Amino acid sequence: MAKQRQIDKAAQLLFNSAENKETAPPIREFIGDSDVNAAYKVQEINIKKRIASGEKVIGKKIGLTSFAVMEQLGVDQPDYGILFDSMEVKEGKLRFSELMQPKAEAEIAFVMGQDLVGDFNITDLIEAIDYATVSIEVVGSRVADWNIRITDTIADNASASHFILGESEVSLDDLDLVNCTMTLTKNGEIASEGSGKGCMDNPLNAVLWLAQKMEGQGSPIQKGDILLSGALGPMVPISQGDVFIANIEGLGSVELEIL
Repeated sequence: MAKQRQIDKAAQLLFNSAENKETAPPIREFIGDSDVNAAYKVQEINIKKRIASGEKVIGKKIGLTSFAVMEQLGVDQPDYGILFDSMEVKEGKLRFSELMQPKAEAEIAFVMGQDLVGDFNITDLIEAIDYATVSIEVVGSRVADWNIRITDTIADNASASHFILGESEVSLDDLDLVNCTMTLTKNGEIASEGSGKGCMDNPLNAVLWLAQKMEGQGSPIQKGDILLSGALGPMVPISQGDVFIANIEGLGSVELEIL
């Protein structure tokens, strides 16, 4: 009972932070720095609130896909968060006033062509993916000063904020997901570089982890879901007036302007 009260308190703090655009103290102060299950319970409370308010779930994002970051946070697997329709940037412009401590990441997004249920492997996953495209994810933290450990970011919906997808719709048959190069420019200068290998050696490894995790929890990946597979290079801080362009080899580019 005491633990549930702490979970409820943590969830309310994060909810209020998002509503008021005021940062909260680290959530690990309430649920500890290693109780991943408690952190997902905090996340779930606020996800249910958003659904109840009319927001629609359109996919999921995967975080902590860099082995170096996993080691830094003392974990052996990535984490996930939920994507809502309110997070998708449609016209290439996003207001800075909507964001909290934002940073930009370039990554590969996958759109599902089939449900993934039951027992499946990476071959089944590849067959179930409709197409891939380039994306820019804007991550943000409700936790003050990005002072986070694993439970902080999970509770905070994997630090999800917004995202934009490119216009290309590329079959996996036409991509080298491991060796494809990525550049993210900020105001015309390269701010981040990487490759597909930077995401768990292959972005499909991250997506398979997510799909199996969701199936195990009784919330399988479904046709039409957008899956953000994780950053291919370092995050880049965002300021008002910035213009970002992400380019991923084989997938083209996408631009995001911060108003």
